[in-house]
Amino acid sequence: MAPDSIKRSGGVSRPWTSLRKLIQALALLAFLVLFVVTRGETPGSTTNIFLRLDPLLALVNLLATKALVAGSAVALITVALTFLTGRSWCGWLCPLGTILDWIPLHRWKKGKWTPGEGWRGVKYALLLLTLFAALLGGLTLLIFDPLTILTRGLAVGVWPALDKLVTAAETALYQLPALRAPVLEVDALLRPLILPPTPGASRSAALFAGLLIGVVLLNIFAERFWCRYLCPLGALLGLMSKVALLRRRIEPGCVGCKLCTDTCPMGTINPAEDYASDPGECTMCLECLDDCPLGATTFTPVFSVDPLRAYDPGRRQVLITLGAALGGMALVRSVDAELQHPFALRPPGADPEEFYSQCVRCGQCMRACPTAALQPALTEAGIEGFWTPVLIPRIGYCDYGCNACGQVCPVEAIPPLPLELKQQQVIGRAKIDKNRCLPWAEEQDCIVCEEMCPLPEKAIELELVEVQLPTGETRILQRPVVIHDLCIGCGICEYKCPIAGEAAIRVYSSCSGGGGQGGGQGGGQGRRRGE
Repeated sequence: MAPDSIKRSGGVSRPWTSLRKLIQALALLAFLVLFVVTRGETPGSTTNIFLRLDPLLALVNLLATKALVAGSAVALITVALTFLTGRSWCGWLCPLGTILDWIPLHRWKKGKWTPGEGWRGVKYALLLLTLFAALLGGLTLLIFDPLTILTRGLAVGVWPALDKLVTAAETALYQLPALRAPVLEVDALLRPLILPPTPGASRSAALFAGLLIGVVLLNIFAERFWCRYLCPLGALLGLMSKVALLRRRIEPGCVGCKLCTDTCPMGTINPAEDYASDPGECTMCLECLDDCPLGATTFTPVFSVDPLRAYDPGRRQVLITLGAALGGMALVRSVDAELQHPFALRPPGADPEEFYSQCVRCGQCMRACPTAALQPALTEAGIEGFWTPVLIPRIGYCDYGCNACGQVCPVEAIPPLPLELKQQQVIGRAKIDKNRCLPWAEEQDCIVCEEMCPLPEKAIELELVEVQLPTGETRILQRPVVIHDLCIGCGICEYKCPIAGEAAIRVYSSCSGGGGQGGGQGGGQGRRRGE
């Protein structure tokens, strides 16, 4: 074998595709292992290594924030690999690409429709829209990055569903006395290593799992449909691959047997161009190399720029997407300006004003949150904040002894604060609804919120009042009062409130004014008290 090329001379072995499939399996296994351990006691920053290898996340975050996060420099590894070997990330390392390879739904297709070559331009349009919106400070379109789709889909959709299925199966099997011991043993293996210690809640799980499943189902229409036509990361790597060093070439010995055309998962080998292929579309899967019976397919160093195709972005497409980005961002912000978001509770340490232009919507923090308190925003944060993490206290609370979300955020939109500093961050302010609170509205005993407050100096104190019973007797009742100057908005009071439905104590965003203004001076120490 020549040192400057990869060539097959015939035979039945498939060394290169076998090696690729092995590396694909190892990469996917590594991704899943890191995903599972993200919800460990000390997840660490290494759990987000795949996200930090994503150059689209790094570039878009850089354009939006005008600042380079140190951890994002890891993406330069993928950039260097692409300039050397083309879109090998897509064909060898991308976990979503591997899943698409392993679920060949296109073989089930009964219809004749196949997307035309012009469809390949859709991913470039989506890439340009994402980049231009980022220049204007908007990162909402990163919900279509393949790694964010996979991470968020698993964290918010698939894994909670798996947890519920396992819990239901264990509950059913535990009813049989002979199976109780095995069920407990299996459960001890699964929790907390793979599944949470207690079943967690996830809202709109079907939506987020559905997007991931939808990407897979697109394979019905064409092999690797997502990679061919829609993936913005693939588009970015494809543009770089136009000048990659290692590229596919056809030797004069080609006899036009079309084996390479039939086996190419990206459908980029064109018989009309003497079986040449677009390096911007080739994922370096090497299927054509192993299938060529005469060794006419080679991968050799090339020192030139590959010509643009009709579906590659041109001046008109750039101008159209720029105008669409400008108009879209203006419309989104005009709509969002009219909305009030009193419950857009951000993770501890996150800047409420800058978070939209920092968060890459990857879902890593949601996976790391041990109480499932962090959930993707639906309406709480407006259109621009769609799918960014928000704290939903009725689902879970911010654990006072946890700082995992900041440790796993790949772009430091949630700063990696030491635990002592994280415990001082104000997420929001709690406020009691006297019309729902049992001691206030019905003169019943309840001090759950005060008991649950984790702060060393509790942010909820009990006010002793004398109340008259229907019998005419009087007794002393304890009523909770929020000390706003101490409250950090962790949400455990709202989570533990025994009132059904909406809690009698709610946490409002610290910048909304909803939870920090209702009350006068009191307590004898000059601290601001809520109502």
